Amino acid sequence: MNTPENILLIRLKSIGDVLFTLPAVHVVRENFPAAKLHFLVSREHAPLLRGFAEIDETLPLDRAVYRSGNLRAAVSSSFELLRVLRRKQFSLAIDFQGYGETELLAWWSGAPRRWGCVYHPPRGWLYTRGVRLSYQSHPADNHLALLRESGLRPGEIRNEFVVPPEALAGAGQFFAANHLEAARSTLFLQPFTSSPLKNWPLENFLALARYWQARGWQVLFGGGPSDRGALAPAQAAGYPVSAGVPLLVTAGLMKLSTLVAGGDTGLLHLAVALGKRVVMLMGSNAPGRTHPFGHPDWAVTPAEGETVSKIQVAAVIAASTRAFSEPAGSVFC
Repeated sequence: MNTPENILLIRLKSIGDVLFTLPAVHVVRENFPAAKLHFLVSREHAPLLRGFAEIDETLPLDRAVYRSGNLRAAVSSSFELLRVLRRKQFSLAIDFQGYGETELLAWWSGAPRRWGCVYHPPRGWLYTRGVRLSYQSHPADNHLALLRESGLRPGEIRNEFVVPPEALAGAGQFFAANHLEAARSTLFLQPFTSSPLKNWPLENFLALARYWQARGWQVLFGGGPSDRGALAPAQAAGYPVSAGVPLLVTAGLMKLSTLVAGGDTGLLHLAVALGKRVVMLMGSNAPGRTHPFGHPDWAVTPAEGETVSKIQVAAVIAASTRAFSEPAGSVFC
């Protein structure tokens, strides 16, 4: 197979789903070591690509313009994107998302070879290689299957996110400002997810924090800007709260921590890609669920038919106790 000069990779959103392309990105780089890899992603998630060491250029797409109701701006933005994509002269486009819009973008790129995930027929007719994939598989495994079915050799499966040095430095500054010691065992807690149905009660996280703090561990609560108010009880209890710091600084905070615990959310999947040991609270670990990639045993689930909120604190303490004695690895087989 001839090595393309330019390869376009597409996954627009969200944090977790973009991270699930990381093992596939490693495979693309291994198969095309001399190619220039470009990644088309929604603008709000573009900073995340700085941790993808193999990506040469990030192409941010401002999807907000299409929701603005401004038809002229939307048309102008579309033609500008088309111009940028065509100018790159891609010889291969790989669509990891498999939406109608991303299939169209792959075709728009002008790449003569276009590979894409096909979840629902009649989608896929704009690809030169469309691979029918299953919702019963982990998304990261689906991306790897797309590459295998398209002729690439996976080799050793890796899932490695690299924290930029300045972000790691920012995390170190946060530690120092909050009297946290990098040499001490630290528990990073991420209580909130994108859906209340996936959340474990905050009072349970506080109970978990008290348990490990009493045993000499440092405890840090993380979250996004919108979580600041909801995390007020954690702050009132004296725990450092990092909600609202830049995403890559959060990555640095997790990198400096010993264990990361929380719900099924993008930050937990980022922790896995950082090589950290994770305890993920999720409703089910059935096939197709987004358990920690390569480590389904790291998930803690409720009894069948019950929600995440019903998981007992004792069960999470037991899982975190096991986790403390099982250091994470960054290589996945």
